[in-house]
Amino acid sequence: MKPLFSVPFLTFLFFYFYSVPTLGSYVYDASATTTTVINSTDFIRTSCYATLYPDICYTSLYGYANAIQQDPARLARAAISVSLSKARNMAVYVSNLSREADYGADPRASAALHDCFSNMGDAVDEIRGSLKQMQQVVAPGSESFRFQMGNVQTWMSAALTDEETCTDGFEDVADGPMKTEVCKRAAKVKKFTSNALALVNSYAEKGTM
Repeated sequence: MKPLFSVPFLTFLFFYFYSVPTLGSYVYDASATTTTVINSTDFIRTSCYATLYPDICYTSLYGYANAIQQDPARLARAAISVSLSKARNMAVYVSNLSREADYGADPRASAALHDCFSNMGDAVDEIRGSLKQMQQVVAPGSESFRFQMGNVQTWMSAALTDEETCTDGFEDVADGPMKTEVCKRAAKVKKFTSNALALVNSYAEKGTM
């Protein structure tokens, strides 16, 4: 009697059904990864409500969702890193602007640019110190944690003050494209630092409850 199925066909069926669990497992892992990312972005969005500029907060941080996950310490560090990058870029911009253009005829504009660069440089140093401290921070609840977070809060507050001071000297400078652009960029940098400080404060508060 002739067999109902040939050997090659049975071999095909074996490998076909044997591979199904592997395929199913792969799909499940991809789904789990997607769920993790969604939960992380939701965590970032919700956390950003504690800031003055939640939209800017979310759009600047959601790209780090995989790294942040749902960890408030990682979120605060990411926000500080973003603010550090923005402050550095601003310092470079002001430095280049003061070299490329000749504002010698207007001593007030020249002095304002110099002061702005100095203040942004100080802000960069303070934010860098904050980030370094956050990378070394101990577990919440201890006296060391409160001390370390106090340092971070102090430095981030000082950085925000320096960024605000950057544009003070431009009050006596005549209106023009340079003044407008510098003040606009400085205002944007302040928003990132303000958001980072808010997330730092939120983490510090929860860690000492």
